[in-house]
Amino acid sequence: MSIAITGTGSFRPSIIIENSYFEKNTFLNSDGTVIEGPNDVIIEKFKSITGIEQRRYAKKELKTSDLGHLAAAKAIENAGVDKETLDYIIFAHNFGDLSVGQIQGDTLPSLATRVKHKLDIKNPKCVAYDMLFGCPGWIEGVIQANAFIKAGMAKKCLVIGADTLSRVVDEYDRDTMLYSDGAGAAIIEETEGKGQFLNFETATYANDEAFHLFFGKSYNKDLKEDRRYIKMYGRKIYEFAISHVPQAMKECLDKTGRDISEVKKIFIHQANEKMDEAIVKRFYRQYKLKPPTGIMPMTIGRLGNSSVATIPTLYDKVRKGNIEGHSIQKGDVVLFASVGAGMNINAMVYEV
Repeated sequence: MSIAITGTGSFRPSIIIENSYFEKNTFLNSDGTVIEGPNDVIIEKFKSITGIEQRRYAKKELKTSDLGHLAAAKAIENAGVDKETLDYIIFAHNFGDLSVGQIQGDTLPSLATRVKHKLDIKNPKCVAYDMLFGCPGWIEGVIQANAFIKAGMAKKCLVIGADTLSRVVDEYDRDTMLYSDGAGAAIIEETEGKGQFLNFETATYANDEAFHLFFGKSYNKDLKEDRRYIKMYGRKIYEFAISHVPQAMKECLDKTGRDISEVKKIFIHQANEKMDEAIVKRFYRQYKLKPPTGIMPMTIGRLGNSSVATIPTLYDKVRKGNIEGHSIQKGDVVLFASVGAGMNINAMVYEV
């Protein structure tokens, strides 16, 4: 017997936000001064760095738990499992259920509990809890699910990653163009002949790096509202990520005993196209190699950065053949990696 991903699902919100949507924004520096230059130049520079042309926003009536439920239902159906046999529901997110215009995230009850309720699961021994781990939350949820099954505490787990970041962005901050909404989910279970996890690696850097991502006030100093938004020190995150993530990926792969040539795909958090490319290049440089063509599927150009939802969404799409030029076959070795608030890093190696 082995532990495998037996089903996946994702939900892509229906509202498409093109880069042109932001042409009328007033973009400010952190000190409140206006960023020099016309918006079309600012937006084009943003696109050249991040690769983002459009992103998805959820309809007002849909909250993070709703997105998670929709992705979870697809994963359950795809795996062909009875929902009543789930031992754990692990929901990775960052801000809880957010209503448009509200200043607080709602996590009472937990989003995992809400999904269990929406799925109408009667079994009280199906334990539901939330995971707060930044963008790497879904991978960390998979790591915990694997540990539960390995320890004999579970046989079948549902791991969800979802966020509605469009509701915690500061319209005066250029970084607002990064963020999007979405959800992805997977069934992790003890099974035979359907894949296996080979290794995991996780780390938290909480000294100088702890507040690279944080909740802060709007860059518009004239606003009187007592509201906080997602903020980050982009350059510091970039330098941190390209320094630490490739190392974690290498350590994770090396401990499996598999050769770098066996890796068929790398599923990396869709944070920033240039940063992801730099991470993968540095990963291969450690083996004195260049990245193979087509090793890294990307969705950020069309879906933006939906935080904890990016990797499960990306894997679901490739697994189902929904990204042109990318596919995975039984027996393929694939590598997952993420970095985010905390600052947290994780990686996992999986044989399909």
